[in-house]
Amino acid sequence: MDPSDVLNGETGTLLANVEQYRRLVGKLMYLTFTRPDITFAVHKLCQFTSAPRQPHLNAVYKVLHYLKGTVGQGMFYSATSDFRLKAFADADWGRCTDSRRSVFGICTFIGPSLVSWKSNKQDTVSMSFAESEYRSMAAAVKEILWIRKLMVDLWVDISKASTLYCDNTAALHIANNLVFHEWTKHLEMDCHIVREKVQLGIIKTLHVGTEHQLVDVFTKPLFPTQFLRLIRKMGVINIYTPS
Repeated sequence: MDPSDVLNGETGTLLANVEQYRRLVGKLMYLTFTRPDITFAVHKLCQFTSAPRQPHLNAVYKVLHYLKGTVGQGMFYSATSDFRLKAFADADWGRCTDSRRSVFGICTFIGPSLVSWKSNKQDTVSMSFAESEYRSMAAAVKEILWIRKLMVDLWVDISKASTLYCDNTAALHIANNLVFHEWTKHLEMDCHIVREKVQLGIIKTLHVGTEHQLVDVFTKPLFPTQFLRLIRKMGVINIYTPS
């Protein structure tokens, strides 16, 4: 998606044929199961299916043009893995211009392989950037716990703590320092699952620089250079690209 284009529900001419838009977006939803690089774009375009406008259809065409040029692109899974579970969490504060809710993204890896990813709007409006980031960390912890239970059923050793990366130092302090909880009483109790699992030694939080935050792909439109660099780090490769 073009970072300079701000899509909302009020700008542009309403489409006369809304069925075409809905069919295209519906088909793109299935591709997000194997193409994490289009997850944010499809998530954004799905929000306008009730009353799509011309700028929304133009954005769909842009996604289709990208897919046509990357037919051989997909996920690479290594034959070797240390089975260490790690996750990245991030949020773009107030990204939705219609509701001012933040968009959060998470992605989890087993060893070097990406196994799950998500891009979604948060349920409520966050009052601060740190709050939106902390909510994204809570969502990532829930995903980690689910995968850890699955790994136990498969007899995989999960004795070591899973690593959660976040680029917001304030959210990391909230998760690791009980003093900061006096500032966060307005947060729902389920968000503090992060703090609880850190205390139990199940989760270990680490800071990651913004330039290395892989989840930016799931929270905002990026320029091509940064976009391509991040999806390669996630293991998205094109089999037709010369090595």
